[in-house]
Amino acid sequence: MPPTAAPLRWYPSGARPTTGPTLLWLHGGGFFRGGLDQPEAHDVARALARRGLAVVTVDYRLAPPPGLPWVGARGGRPRGRFPLALDDVLRAYHQVSARTSGGVLLGGASAGACLAAGATLRALDEGARPAGAVFAYGFFHAAHPRVPDAGRRSRGHRRLTHAPWALDAANRNYAGSRRALSDRLTFPGGHDLDGFPRTLVVDAEHDDMSASGGRFAAELAASGAAVEHHVLPGTNHAFLNRPRLDAFDVAVSLIADWACAPYSI
Repeated sequence: MPPTAAPLRWYPSGARPTTGPTLLWLHGGGFFRGGLDQPEAHDVARALARRGLAVVTVDYRLAPPPGLPWVGARGGRPRGRFPLALDDVLRAYHQVSARTSGGVLLGGASAGACLAAGATLRALDEGARPAGAVFAYGFFHAAHPRVPDAGRRSRGHRRLTHAPWALDAANRNYAGSRRALSDRLTFPGGHDLDGFPRTLVVDAEHDDMSASGGRFAAELAASGAAVEHHVLPGTNHAFLNRPRLDAFDVAVSLIADWACAPYSI
């Protein structure tokens, strides 16, 4: 465990107790980049807070960049591979749980979605029960499923950076060992998902990662979880990092409506 807890940011500002659900939201970045100020964290949290959903973002520890294991600390916090980021998220989950009576939703985008899924399983293993899970264009399998439909593959520069072989390499970098790569808490896809809470999955249409997102949604449904799955037409990966896109507003509205619906009377 880290000597100090990972920094948290609360939306609306202030760590006051809440009665409705609180979303613990994790940014993406391939496990090795990103932070609380990127739009995928800050702008998403602000937009959701304006729609009545309390949000907390967490500055979890990052892995070294792939192929650059000597890259050191970021923001004064050392880098490290699995399970350090998961430890940070679980500690944050318990901090947030102590301040809300409305339950905690675990969610994230891209790598953050995978991390949120692993944290959900670990919370269940520890006897806690998250109120739900929210995944935006996430990937969940140690080896990325190949996309059979060429029209659904990533476009532009992501045709290379998000090619399945490159994504698999990033996964191995995050895991750090074969044993960790096969751990259900590292990549939950293809493992036992019994007891998983209700889940919202929002995928991008033109995204190699959507093959993993769609498969994971099907695996969750097969395990008995209540799953709502959307694929936003015409979208590319990381649309939540671009607040001016229509897809940003669509996804934020989907998340807010889904998260708050059980608490509406």
